[in-house]
Amino acid sequence: MTHPPFVHPDEIRARFSSAMSDMYQDEVPLYSALLELVADINKQTMSQQPELTRHLRQTGEIERLDMERHGAIRVGTAAELATLRRLFAVMGMVPVGYYDLAPAGVPVHSTAFRAIHETSLQTCPFRIFTSLLRLELIEQPELRQQAADILAKRVIFTPRAIELITQHETSGGLTSNEADDFITQSLETFRWHNQATVSADVYQQLHDQHRLIADVVAFKGPHINHLTPRTLNIDAVQMAMPAHQIPPKAVIEGPPPRRCPILLRQTSFKALEEDVSFFATDGQIIQGHHTARFGEIEQRGAALTAKGRNLYDNLLQAAQDQLQVPANEKNAPQYMAILNEKFSQFPDDYPTMRAEKLAFFRYFPTEKGLNAPTVSMQDLTLDELIDGEFIQYEPLVYEDFLPVSAAGIFQSNLGDKGHSQFAGHSSKQDFQRALGATVIDELQLYEETQQRSIMACATALKLTLLSL
Repeated sequence: MTHPPFVHPDEIRARFSSAMSDMYQDEVPLYSALLELVADINKQTMSQQPELTRHLRQTGEIERLDMERHGAIRVGTAAELATLRRLFAVMGMVPVGYYDLAPAGVPVHSTAFRAIHETSLQTCPFRIFTSLLRLELIEQPELRQQAADILAKRVIFTPRAIELITQHETSGGLTSNEADDFITQSLETFRWHNQATVSADVYQQLHDQHRLIADVVAFKGPHINHLTPRTLNIDAVQMAMPAHQIPPKAVIEGPPPRRCPILLRQTSFKALEEDVSFFATDGQIIQGHHTARFGEIEQRGAALTAKGRNLYDNLLQAAQDQLQVPANEKNAPQYMAILNEKFSQFPDDYPTMRAEKLAFFRYFPTEKGLNAPTVSMQDLTLDELIDGEFIQYEPLVYEDFLPVSAAGIFQSNLGDKGHSQFAGHSSKQDFQRALGATVIDELQLYEETQQRSIMACATALKLTLLSL
């Protein structure tokens, strides 16, 4: 008897991403309006910028643009985080990067679960920014213990989901029917629940410590709190949102507008106030509200090297130091002017960014190179092959997140005016211990992708040696 074939993890991830998007559109109708707006502006942008369209075709990003999403989820315990790692592994997603948001006033540390090879990312670039609540940052010992006790009692995965995760680990894969069952069961972990698991009084105590603490602790499961489509022109989306009855946040997070986008820019619509039921001590049900979920938009640019990241960080910090207060609706124009002035120091053309090793690139053989005699190229350096138009290059798209952007999105959407930062040190080791794995260095992944593209050029052009 022949065993049915296993479904590739990339395919499971693509199915899961689509199913989650459908679920979130049902739960948050405004997200559907956001998807329509982003799709319209992407079409306009490509028709107006043929060079951008050429770049998207060259890199293959045009095929993944409409399905590109990232989501975010927050969990409360090490056990929940470790099981999520196993769940995402079924979909070919592994933890990349470490983000500590406590210094920015958000009591979590995080990683991004995503695919790591360019071929897998091409199939489905779905990623989940996953945060673990840092209970030690709750100031009141009694409340900290109460939160820990509440979290210890809950189970956020269905028995069948755990069964299928274990089956994947032991047998090496899932059949198509099992994959569909896995997706159905896994979505229950991410589903919204409008009934809190705590009393209104306990909810308020958690909320007073930090809105995000209440969001993590007070519910049956760690509902997905936003999904993010990718736009090619985030400034156009930001300007168009009010006309579509989508209230935008005041300031786009990340670098300023550029001819050659870098890293990541993000904006969002403000978090929804949703009806929630709380238990009272006398057994009655009390109606209340909870604010957590929102819709986010991102524009992705070039992945920066360590040198490029350092320059970016310094320029962003200089802009924030000059503004002196957090960017908000009142000072948004002033902040953008400062940001533009500071970032004039960051080269805004790809040849300079490549020459100064500020960004990572993918290399492609040209038609001229493929048709040229190998002997004419054999002793040429990569730069000489580029100058001779035998090889061309495109920036590597940034697949990860920015700690400051993530914190800014959370703060502005949750309306938090309390902590400017939390005391306590960054603890990557503690996070990895809870995760049960080591997080991957994203810069290493970009370096490997860049190098693979150089090797692919050497093979295509029949060159014995080619390096940066």
